[in-house]
Amino acid sequence: MRGQNISSTDLADRRFGANMRALVTGGAGFLGSHLCTSLVRRDWTVTILDDFSVGSRENIHNLMKENPGKVAVIEGDCRNPSTVKKALKDVETLFHFAANPEVRLDRNDPVTCFQQNIYSTYSMLEGMKSHPDVDRVVFASSSTVYGEPETMPTPEDYGPLMPISLYGASKLASEALVTGYAHTFDRDAIILRLANIIGPRSQHGVISDFAEKLRRNPEQLEILGDGTQEKSYLYVTDCIAAIEAVCEKPQTNVALYNVGSEDQVKVTKIAEIVAEEAGLTNVSFNYTGGVDGGRGWKGDVRKMLLDVAKLKSLGWTPQLSSEDAVRRTASDLMHPTT
Repeated sequence: MRGQNISSTDLADRRFGANMRALVTGGAGFLGSHLCTSLVRRDWTVTILDDFSVGSRENIHNLMKENPGKVAVIEGDCRNPSTVKKALKDVETLFHFAANPEVRLDRNDPVTCFQQNIYSTYSMLEGMKSHPDVDRVVFASSSTVYGEPETMPTPEDYGPLMPISLYGASKLASEALVTGYAHTFDRDAIILRLANIIGPRSQHGVISDFAEKLRRNPEQLEILGDGTQEKSYLYVTDCIAAIEAVCEKPQTNVALYNVGSEDQVKVTKIAEIVAEEAGLTNVSFNYTGGVDGGRGWKGDVRKMLLDVAKLKSLGWTPQLSSEDAVRRTASDLMHPTT
C-alpha cells in the first residue's frame, strides 16, 4: 500500500478510523482486553487470539455480550501456523500483545521466554507476511530493553541497549524481528516500550503480589529487595489513550515510542499504599534484602523512568501520577466493583 498518493489526514483516517479490522493477540489479558474495548468503541471489528494461559474469559465477557458480531475469539497458540493463518483472515492491523509477562527467572525459564515471546513474535510476523491486507503491526515491548541506562529519563534513542533480564532480552529480540520484517516486507510497525502498566484486571506485578501476601497475613508483609527500587507506573486508561494517540498519527515504516508516566514511586511507598487500601494499620514490613545491591530478584531493574516527550508531542499527557495510579489500582483490587 506504500507509494499511493494519500494525504496525512486520509492516512490517519484509514489507519485508525471506524470500521477497521484488527487482530489482538493476548486480547483476553490485562492490557489486551482494555485495548479490545477501546477498539470496539471506535467501531472496529476485533478478533482475539488467546490461549488463556494468562488471559481470562471474564476479562472479555461483557465486551462480547454487549457487542455481538464485533468481537470474535479464537482459542489458540500464536506459535501454531494454522491458527495464525485463521486469525489473520480479513485483518488490517495486528496488535501483538501476547507474551509471558514474568521478568523473574524463577517464573520464566529461558526456553519458555524464547518460545512464548520471541518465537511467537516470529510466528505472527510470518503469518502477517502471507496476508497482504495486514499492513501494520503494533508491538507491545517493554522498558526492560534498556537494562540499567545511565540516562534518566531514558529517551527512545538511548544506547547501547543492554537488558539485564531474559524477559528484557526477549522483548529486544522481538523488536529486532518486527523492524526487520517491516523493512523487508514493506509493512509499517509501531513499537511501544511500556513502563509498568497497572489497573483493573491486572493479576501480575508488585501490587497484586502485596495484596495476596496481605490476604494471607495482614500483620506482616514481605518485600523483595531493600524497598528503595523506584519505577514508573502508568494507569491502564492512560496507556490506552497513549496507544490511540500513536496509532492516530500518520506514519510509515517503523515508529518507536516510550509509554510511561512522568515520575516514579518506591516499592516501600507502594507497600504502604496497598496496606492503606486494605484498611490495615501497623503492618510490619519484612525486607528480604534482595540480590545485587537490593534488587528484588536477579534481573530486577532498580530504577526506571522513561522520557515520554515524543509521546507528549502528539498531544497526550498522563492523567495520573505513578503514586495515584498505584493507589487507584490498589483500590480496584481491594474493592472491586464487579
